[in-house]
Amino acid sequence: MDHATLLALHDRELREGARPDGPGVRVERCAGVVRQVGTARDWNGIVWSSPDAADADAVIAAQIDHFTALGLPFEWKLYGHDRPGDLGARLAAAGFTAEPAETLMVGDLDALSLDAEPPAGVRLSAVTDSHGVDLLVDVHDRVFGTDGGRLRHRLLSRLAADPDTVVAVVALDGEVPVSAARMEPVPGTAFAGLWGGGTLREWRGRGLYRALVAHRARVAARLGHRYLQVDASDDSRPVLQRLGFVPLTTTTPYVYTP
Repeated sequence: MDHATLLALHDRELREGARPDGPGVRVERCAGVVRQVGTARDWNGIVWSSPDAADADAVIAAQIDHFTALGLPFEWKLYGHDRPGDLGARLAAAGFTAEPAETLMVGDLDALSLDAEPPAGVRLSAVTDSHGVDLLVDVHDRVFGTDGGRLRHRLLSRLAADPDTVVAVVALDGEVPVSAARMEPVPGTAFAGLWGGGTLREWRGRGLYRALVAHRARVAARLGHRYLQVDASDDSRPVLQRLGFVPLTTTTPYVYTP
């Protein structure tokens, strides 16, 4: 599939056709946007938008009013090909704060290198209960330096409501978690998303990231998906390219706090 066709498929299935990413949240389509709305512990934001240049500022203002009325911070997930071309500047002028850009990368499961295994002495353990979630969140907090409370809430909620909607795994050295990652299959689409891959600093460079990608890719293939998509940081992009992923565009979170 060529670049433009693949990007259009991604937008159609995952953005315009977005579905709730967990229990207790809803996807709304109105005023030229697709947005997700939940509680303060869920991800709230704009998944897709298509305002004309003439009405873009009004669309932005309407979303600010909507989420402010709910008392919720939210994210406008802006992709490099979104229109109008100055949408990022308009969001900044409206009070949004841009976070670091990442690269949207997609891997065709028929072409990826999936033979990577964890280093000797390390085993991969599926996250299926609260103990596993605690191990994953511990790695997430230590690697990314963030509070994993929202991640814990989302994983526990999804495991309780529908465990088939999330695939999470922890790499253990004995009983010590040293790396972790998750995958979110999107039923009815060609895609599964890779999220949160992180490895403790002292364990980097030993192939754990590759092993976790390969593990999730094999699961995605068994579930019938064709592509893996990931918002890649500058650190992970070279590894993903060596595995066969290709860049499609950039994605930048613009965050608004009422």
